[in-house]
Amino acid sequence: MSEKVRSTKLKFKGDKPKKKRKREAGDDEPHSGSSRRKLDDKDPETWVLPDNVNELRGPSFLIHPSEPPISINFNSTANRIMLYALDAETPEDGEPLKLLERVPTNVNQVWVITRVAGSPTVNIRTGTGEGKFLSCDAHGIVSADRDARGPQEEWTPVVFPDGMVAFMNIYEKYLGVDEVAGGALQLRGDSEEVGFAERFWVRIQHKYKKEAFEEEKKRKEGMSVPKVDEAGSNRNFQAWGAGRSVVSQEDNKVLKKAAKDGRLSEALLDRRAKLKSDRFC
Repeated sequence: MSEKVRSTKLKFKGDKPKKKRKREAGDDEPHSGSSRRKLDDKDPETWVLPDNVNELRGPSFLIHPSEPPISINFNSTANRIMLYALDAETPEDGEPLKLLERVPTNVNQVWVITRVAGSPTVNIRTGTGEGKFLSCDAHGIVSADRDARGPQEEWTPVVFPDGMVAFMNIYEKYLGVDEVAGGALQLRGDSEEVGFAERFWVRIQHKYKKEAFEEEKKRKEGMSVPKVDEAGSNRNFQAWGAGRSVVSQEDNKVLKKAAKDGRLSEALLDRRAKLKSDRFC
């Protein structure tokens, strides 16, 4: 009996297994195709490219298209950011994988992007170790050794039409790959503009892309619901005299009697009398 081959697909803690869907008649027919349908058809764990900044969330794979292409890794043992060349992967069919077909094969290659509530910025945290935040100081030095997030740990992502992403720090400088002495590469955060060195491919998991799509859909649906000014409606449609609260003569008699009995202040009585006089002006 042949031994069962173990899957090498990278999984993350908390991910639920995908239930296989049986193919039904008509599945091969083309669809008029909404975005929702396309999103539902994909495996939640598939690695995809974001279409906009709101989709940048969850486990992420950051690649720079240098030659050879490199991935941004975090070495939890050395507590350092490392740039590693991606080895050419060749599947069984003999055709090498294209750059955008690559997926992380090691947890050191995975970063977790979280959005800052009420802000266009994101935090980028290591996916291994204790979860350190990617930060940049005023001198452009990039590190991932902080347990707490602050202004230096915030990044504003920019998604270009071709799908590539740039990250701007709090000092309005861009994250980029820089060559240092000896030909070694390192991350810097002091670029004034976005060029080749400052552009990255960021692959995210499909389920987070779908999550962003659902959030945007709910937001748009909420904006389409007309908001009712309850106070204004009550004043305009439940009162006499074009918005003035006017009482009848009989009501005034009741108010006067209540005042004589000590149950209503003279100030309120004066207010009612004024409203009455306004009615006949």
